Amino acid sequence: MPVIVELWCICALLALAVAAIPLSRHGGAHAVIYGGTGLICLVGLLNALAALPASPTTLALPLGLPGLGTQVRLDALSAVFLAIVNLCGAAASLYAIGYGRHAAEPARVLPFFPAFLAAMSLVLLADDAYSFLFGWEVMSLASWALVLADHREAANRRAAFIYLVMASAGAFLLMLAFGLLAGSAGSVAFSVLRAHAPEGVLGAVVLFLALAGAGSKAGLFPLHAWLPLAHPAAPSHVSALMSAGMTKVAVYGFVRIAFDLLGPPEWWWGMPVLAIGAATAVLGVLYALMQADLKRALAFSTIENIGIIFVGLGLALAFSANGMKAAGALALTAALFHALNHALFKSLLFFGAGAVLHGTGTRDMERLGGLIHAMPVTAFAMLVACAAISALPPLNGFVSEWLTFQAILLSPDLPAWGPKLLVPAAGALLALAAALAAACFVRIYGTVFLGRPRSPAAAQAHEVDRWSLAAMLGLAGLCVLAGILPGVVIDAVAPAVEALVDARMPPQAGTAWLSIIPVAESRSSYNGLLVLLFVLGSAGLMALLIHRFASRTVRRGPAWDCGFPDAGLRTQYSASSFAQPIRRVFGTTLFGARERITMPPPGDLRPARFVLRIVDPAWEGLYLPLARGVWRLSGRMDALQYLSIRRYLGLVFGALVLLLLVLALWA
Repeated sequence: MPVIVELWCICALLALAVAAIPLSRHGGAHAVIYGGTGLICLVGLLNALAALPASPTTLALPLGLPGLGTQVRLDALSAVFLAIVNLCGAAASLYAIGYGRHAAEPARVLPFFPAFLAAMSLVLLADDAYSFLFGWEVMSLASWALVLADHREAANRRAAFIYLVMASAGAFLLMLAFGLLAGSAGSVAFSVLRAHAPEGVLGAVVLFLALAGAGSKAGLFPLHAWLPLAHPAAPSHVSALMSAGMTKVAVYGFVRIAFDLLGPPEWWWGMPVLAIGAATAVLGVLYALMQADLKRALAFSTIENIGIIFVGLGLALAFSANGMKAAGALALTAALFHALNHALFKSLLFFGAGAVLHGTGTRDMERLGGLIHAMPVTAFAMLVACAAISALPPLNGFVSEWLTFQAILLSPDLPAWGPKLLVPAAGALLALAAALAAACFVRIYGTVFLGRPRSPAAAQAHEVDRWSLAAMLGLAGLCVLAGILPGVVIDAVAPAVEALVDARMPPQAGTAWLSIIPVAESRSSYNGLLVLLFVLGSAGLMALLIHRFASRTVRRGPAWDCGFPDAGLRTQYSASSFAQPIRRVFGTTLFGARERITMPPPGDLRPARFVLRIVDPAWEGLYLPLARGVWRLSGRMDALQYLSIRRYLGLVFGALVLLLLVLALWA
């Protein structure tokens, strides 16, 4: 049974985590642990792919709560996300064989890396609320320990603390959601919850709890505060796994509740999901454009792509609730496809950021530049990833975003006026996010790899090891393959889509020239292979014509100075100067961006200073006031520990009466 294979993979990962505790003290332990983890993830990946078209398999284990046990289930939806997580785990393990040898304290990373992967797999296999939440908490704790690996840095300790608080809050909201589902069903098994789906107000409350609980782990605005802090703090292969894998587990949690356990959706359920997703996409990429830290910019880009995924999920809910099953299947396919695509190119981007950090010792884009000469293979792989995440054809990012826009174009057929008006607005925001994403990654690639080195560290850069390069080139190849063979991916996720919305996209395998036809051939179609052949053919023809007919006379002249006669390194466009026009348009209103320039008078030898201040509106407007309120309340509640025994008994009696009243009203 495929589910048994996945369980054995989880057990093997946990055994590796235990073995890593004593092994981490010895040299070469990273190769053993990461190599073993990669092989286990590869087995899990192949097993998940084999289980995609198969019927669901379930198993009851004599573990967990007395009388309940642990219910596990491998269906098409679980298989899709297991394939994503195991693919990310295998790539991160291969990368870490070389990258991990430079870890300052391997004992703080090696045991938790396989445990993190095991916990994510357990969440995806869980078939009852207790097992789901148990795996969710282990996943949070393991990733918290990995974020805190470099604990000597005060910023990393702060990031780990905020991440732990946000993870606990998200788990609490999911616990409430499952509690409400179990309250109406009388059991925590998913099979029972499906048969007793809540209706009306109760269903809406569960939907919002699931959106907030899973959205906090995924990085939805305004629950994203932990993500840009935790990703830069963690080692680069862990950052890739958190961004590409853990956020997809959060997406899975929302999909499992909203599309499976809650039953048929109401007509308006897709509207909040769609609105939050569109706002998250735009704000995430705007945040990324303001950052000078390479890994922090990539973390904010994760927020943008999570928003795109939730736009697809919101569209699928809206279409399914209004009886448009084919359109719902298209939107859900686009969301799942983009989840896979984001896992591919975001893993590659974080691997590239780790390579840059290892080769130069810095991730500050203002101190980089010219790395294409010292790190040509990394530069090529990062170019593929930047083009893919910018949704340029024929790479994979274009296909999933194009499918999402094709679903948006079907919105005029919606009968309700609310979704009919909201979907075009969300489409406009999504188009804006796509344009800003292209600008964001032109900025990142240009300032990091092009131009001239802006610091001695960049001038002395060197290429990384072969293991890391192999992982990056492998992911770059997958980005190309998923872009020119999208029909294979669409047909692979079709069983999961059909199980959730009772419809699927037309089979794409038999279309001519590997084209994809999401709705009808007369309406729209796309062929990534022909686009690739056209790009290669036109570029090759142009190169041939230039070399054949151009003049062979060599002319030398000064390089274009962009209007600046001073050829100093500081006259180059930097990351901040590239983002300045966009910052002045959007940042002043959305992020409270303030620029302060101190220019000494003539004759004053003090240097001029430029200070830029950007604030996170969610942090300033939501989390800081909440933290201050909790601090004041805790100060007042501190008096409770000095009460007399009579007052303690009175408080206990009052709490008992209150609980009895709640139970009476509930009944």
